[in-house]
Amino acid sequence: MANRKVRILVEGALAASLALALSYLRLWRMPQGGSITLENVPLFIFALRWGLRAGFGAGSVAGILQLILGGYVVHPVQALLDYPLAFAVLSLAALWKRPLWGGLILGSGARFLCHLLSGVVFFAAYAPEGTNVWAYSAIYNGSFMLPSLALSVAAVYLLWPRLKTIE
Repeated sequence: MANRKVRILVEGALAASLALALSYLRLWRMPQGGSITLENVPLFIFALRWGLRAGFGAGSVAGILQLILGGYVVHPVQALLDYPLAFAVLSLAALWKRPLWGGLILGSGARFLCHLLSGVVFFAAYAPEGTNVWAYSAIYNGSFMLPSLALSVAAVYLLWPRLKTIE
């Protein structure tokens, strides 16, 4: 039992640190934050391997690391929504393993909702005059979340069959 807990902690630390490292390999960077990366992949795989609770912890750690190492904060609630909570909810992928893409969409959708809410409440000033802030935030956040989801699904589908056999 103790050996299992140590393994989960070590793999969780590796997933969080790999997510952080992959966040610096940006394919595209948005002007007010957000980018197209593969940072979700290690957190998805960890959540699929170890479940919701462990995945939530590793995602929270990854979000806190990103916040500490270069996060943009305008309010404490915004920091919570855009960093630890946004990455922690990726663990919802563990609730829907078949088909695999269903869980990945669930986790990414929850992360999108965190960024959407943050955008509406804290970044409404960036919306052009007369633009609906909900629509603006949805389009802005979707413009990097959808491509990141597509890349994550492809990467997880390539990696998961090889990794799920590892004990």
